[in-house]
Amino acid sequence: MTGPALPDGRLLAWYGDDFTGSAAVMEVLSFGGLEAVLFLDVPTPEQLAAFPKARAVGIAGVARSQPPSWMDVHLPPVFAALADMQAPLVHYKVCSTLDSSPAIGSIGHALDLAETVFGSTWIPTLIAAPPIGRYQAFGQLFAAAEGTVHRIDRHPVMSRHPVTPMHESDVARHLALQTALPGACLDLLALRSPDGGAAALRSLRAAGTRIVTFDTIDYSDLAAVGRLIWEQRGERVLAVGSQGVEYALLTYWQQVGAVPPPVPLASAGSVSQIVAVSGSVSATTAAQIEWSARHGFGLVAFDAAAVASDPAMAAAIDSAVQQAKATLDSGQSVLVHSARGPEDPAVAEYRAAISASGFELAEANARIGQALGRILDRLLSETGIGRAVISGGDTSGHAALQLGVEALTALAPTISGAALCTAHRAGRPPLELALKGGQMGTPDYFGWIRDGGGPRP
Repeated sequence: MTGPALPDGRLLAWYGDDFTGSAAVMEVLSFGGLEAVLFLDVPTPEQLAAFPKARAVGIAGVARSQPPSWMDVHLPPVFAALADMQAPLVHYKVCSTLDSSPAIGSIGHALDLAETVFGSTWIPTLIAAPPIGRYQAFGQLFAAAEGTVHRIDRHPVMSRHPVTPMHESDVARHLALQTALPGACLDLLALRSPDGGAAALRSLRAAGTRIVTFDTIDYSDLAAVGRLIWEQRGERVLAVGSQGVEYALLTYWQQVGAVPPPVPLASAGSVSQIVAVSGSVSATTAAQIEWSARHGFGLVAFDAAAVASDPAMAAAIDSAVQQAKATLDSGQSVLVHSARGPEDPAVAEYRAAISASGFELAEANARIGQALGRILDRLLSETGIGRAVISGGDTSGHAALQLGVEALTALAPTISGAALCTAHRAGRPPLELALKGGQMGTPDYFGWIRDGGGPRP
């Protein structure tokens, strides 16, 4: 089947409400055969010009962890920048588990702000992403965990999330708590009808529905949703959802021959040494640290409590750098960590030091990221090693900025949202860099990056 050719120039612009989610969009597009670039801030015209072949441009953000008052200040300039990119589709990227509430990470409030910029007559909403175990059926969101698919309000993690626990599985009803924009679901029966949901979508829009959520449980559903979004985009459409939006578009484009099948993915090749830093205290990262200690990585503990004062922080950075260089000199890779899991006594020591210092916890956590970034920057500069990992969702953004990273392009896959990337830095050589959230990755993740990433059987 051959459909109409895609227009020249940019096809899509996106903003991700957290860092790893932003990267997940870039990975889906890049590994699907469309050149994409992710910026860590609103790009300048000069920065954009450095990627003339990019069909999709993204901006990484932190709106998921912020209140509406923060969004009021920070999102309008981002939306204005996305509008200036003249892409026919703009995507507000959110988590596939719908992390949000009226008070924190409000997707609805972000859409209210975006509406004034984009004027989209309808907002296609695709939270589901079957390739990563996220599904929607008759309006209800489901997510896989430990081999079992759970309705999101019964999910073992999301139902008890410490900040945005999910008590409502109906996507449209969940969003209705955050915005007055009317929403409804285009369900599986309509999507799988002979016209692929076209009549149902017309009816919903004629009835005044602005937010249309899509049921999706497999690739055929993705293709049907991708067709509806693309064919009904008008001059420009604002979409909201997970990387399922990109999976849907690519599946449809490939189905009609507008985009060729992606080339087989490959590893970036093994290197003898890498440098990794970790600011995560999750049990997942703890298991990765333990694996690394048994497989060619030397461990260096960074004194996180030292960030409570500038002199102590500087001394702790110097100490970690010297220990890490000695480890590298021995021929090992090195992993500098702030803790070896939630039970590490360093966690309690850090909290006590921060409590006594007067720092807010968020500021102190940012200082850990900055310190680890400075350690990593010095080690890379002084040793010439060209591949690195930053572990920890909050840590990743703060540390990457210390390296002078302006943009990322995908290099080799690992897991969704944690690929090995090329980090582009102004006036400095590119760096092979992987960034991952604390809860992400297999136990051998650091070794996988040392081996160059790439698909596994």
